[in-house]
Amino acid sequence: MTNVSISQLKANPAKVIAASLDYPVAIQNRNSTEAYVVGKDLFEKIERYIEDFVDSKIIEKTDFSKRKDLKDVMKDLGI
Repeated sequence: MTNVSISQLKANPAKVIAASLDYPVAIQNRNSTEAYVVGKDLFEKIERYIEDFVDSKIIEKTDFSKRKDLKDVMKDLGI
């Protein structure tokens, strides 16, 4: 993983954003990771993955023979 300091981020944010397109970039402050920069496409892939994961959990927990309302299933899952 690429690590950059906050000073490097301030000096050239476009370079950090370009570096984050395929893999997150750790933003460090005094050798401690404070944040991550994630490129747009990677973020959208992660977002889709999470949505698909949540959807699959809903389907797993739904007993379609009982005709339980989707809102109730989501509430049971804490979604």
